[in-house]
Amino acid sequence: MSSVSALNSLLSSTSSSSSSSNAANLSSILAAVAGTSTPGIDVNAAVQAGIYAARGSERLWQSQQTGLGNQTTALKTLQTAVTNLDNDMQSLNSLVGPLSARTVTSSNAAAVSGSAASATALGNHTVVVDSLAQTASWYSDSVSSGTSALPAGSFTITPASGSALTVTVGSGVNTLSDVANFINNSAQNPGVTARVVTDTTGARLAIVSNSAGTAGNFTLSTSNSYPLTATSWSSASVADASTALPAGTFTLAGPSGTASLTVTSSDTLTTLAAGINGLGLGVTATVVTDSNGAHLSLADTDSSSTKTFTISRDPAASDMGFTQAVTGADAQLTVDGIPVTSASNTVKGAVGGLTLNLMNANPQSVINLSISPNTSQVASSINQFVSDYNTAIGQVNAQFVYSASNEPPLANDPTIRGLQNAMMQALSYVNSGSTNIATLGALGISMNNDGTLSVDTTTLDNSLQNDFGDVQTLFQGSSLNGFANSFDQALTSFLSPAHGAFTIDLQSINTQNNDLQKEIDDYETNVITPLQSQLQSDYSKAEIALQSLSQTMQRINAELGFNNNNSNGG
Repeated sequence: MSSVSALNSLLSSTSSSSSSSNAANLSSILAAVAGTSTPGIDVNAAVQAGIYAARGSERLWQSQQTGLGNQTTALKTLQTAVTNLDNDMQSLNSLVGPLSARTVTSSNAAAVSGSAASATALGNHTVVVDSLAQTASWYSDSVSSGTSALPAGSFTITPASGSALTVTVGSGVNTLSDVANFINNSAQNPGVTARVVTDTTGARLAIVSNSAGTAGNFTLSTSNSYPLTATSWSSASVADASTALPAGTFTLAGPSGTASLTVTSSDTLTTLAAGINGLGLGVTATVVTDSNGAHLSLADTDSSSTKTFTISRDPAASDMGFTQAVTGADAQLTVDGIPVTSASNTVKGAVGGLTLNLMNANPQSVINLSISPNTSQVASSINQFVSDYNTAIGQVNAQFVYSASNEPPLANDPTIRGLQNAMMQALSYVNSGSTNIATLGALGISMNNDGTLSVDTTTLDNSLQNDFGDVQTLFQGSSLNGFANSFDQALTSFLSPAHGAFTIDLQSINTQNNDLQKEIDDYETNVITPLQSQLQSDYSKAEIALQSLSQTMQRINAELGFNNNNSNGG
């Protein structure tokens, strides 16, 4: 057998199971046999090359998917911009939107300021504040600290309405901090908040109503209310004998006489004891110092259990020495001459939609409040509309700008052309009513050569200050049927979730993308996967045959009488 016939036989046997699409690749095998520098076949590379060629259709479909993805991104970006613009229109057409915003100007903002809800009637009002609302509060005598032990006793907090709360000192409630926690954590809290106040005089318990006005008022009383008659008595503790005492007055009636004593901020326990002892009332005053600090101890002079003295405090207080700091009271004022009371200094209801904030009372001062349109908020909203319009029209116009290296993704989408026309036509709106500002141009809004808008700030501000009603009519018409409504309706035809042009476009693109993906998936399953298996088998067989080709050639040469020495001969 000649070498040519043997080789043909070999190639015929290795290619008998291959498809015609692989036959051309056998020429690579011939090249290897004919003397290429690399014997054998890279099976994986050969299979990958064949698969790559077979996936030509897939690459076309994937390229189409990329284009659809770019269209989706561009549409959603434009949809967001148009939505922002439509929100501006809806806001400008709203009865509680910026065109209905109000500002309140006070002739004495340090005494009375105000705010007005949307659509509050424009106009002027007069206010006279006779008195401010007060929040009820009480405080105790000072002790050395918030953790100092208190003398045993009890007091009751009684609100103007609701349940009273009795606080008993002792059995775990022994300090000011304990008392404050007990009050604040009680399920029966009578509408007050307690806290410990610490200053240079020591610590005191402060109890403040949670609500201002007469309804938040409360009283403190004790089972051992003053006047107190006893044979001995101890005051609450303070830091030491030299600590300044809180100012107050009390009456001391002893076996030998009665005296009224006034305590000033310069008095201490030492000076108070000396003063009592110098009165000759038959009562001995002593300053006692212990681990809690210092306190005043009173006893009758001869310590007789039959002789008593009486302490009368002014005002009446509990065992802890409570003093009422503020009595809860309602604010008293007149609005446009009408008497008004309020539990707080934030007054609502005197004028519909108007809230008054009372800061100072002066019955002789008449304060003027003016309710007017909030032109700064309106100007901001109009400028926002112009900005959002420019963003949207800029994105629309960009779809019609071609270059050698780029074609806009929505260049052939009729929705974009329709949107551009709708936006341009909307700007031609004319208010047919009798008005000085019938168009956007009269308001100071003009169109540039590229379709974007510009605002003449001076013209806009002048229109808002002098022709606010006309501006409102331009946007809202006589019954919410002006420019804002007209533009909103035009944009809704693109933005409607059910039938809007954007929705239909995006659904169509999604359907096309899904169809392409199904084509790709089916092609992979029905063509690529079996082809890959076939190529892997065919090239593997060819590789095995090539590995034995050298021995076959030697055998052929031997049969023909050739050897290595004359293998290059004829």
